Amino acid sequence: MADETEAELRSQFTDAFEGADYPVTNPMDLVPALPDGPGTKFEAGDVSFTAMELSTKMSDAQDFPYDDVDTLVEDLIQGLKDKEML
Repeated sequence: MADETEAELRSQFTDAFEGADYPVTNPMDLVPALPDGPGTKFEAGDVSFTAMELSTKMSDAQDFPYDDVDTLVEDLIQGLKDKEML
């Protein structure tokens, strides 16, 4: 189940953030790419949060700037695992 949740979140993050204008230097650079702005919701399994909540919780797990979506998504997934949110 955890693998399915991770795969679904990875897919949602990629879909949401791939349209950003890379490189991105801070979380605010990602907002224009989000379909519902900071209120964009990510849900998989028992995990659910908005982009704003994700940004707040992952602020210490992100290493800006990001040159591509894959590196950003990998850091988000790893941050969720490190914080035992995934």
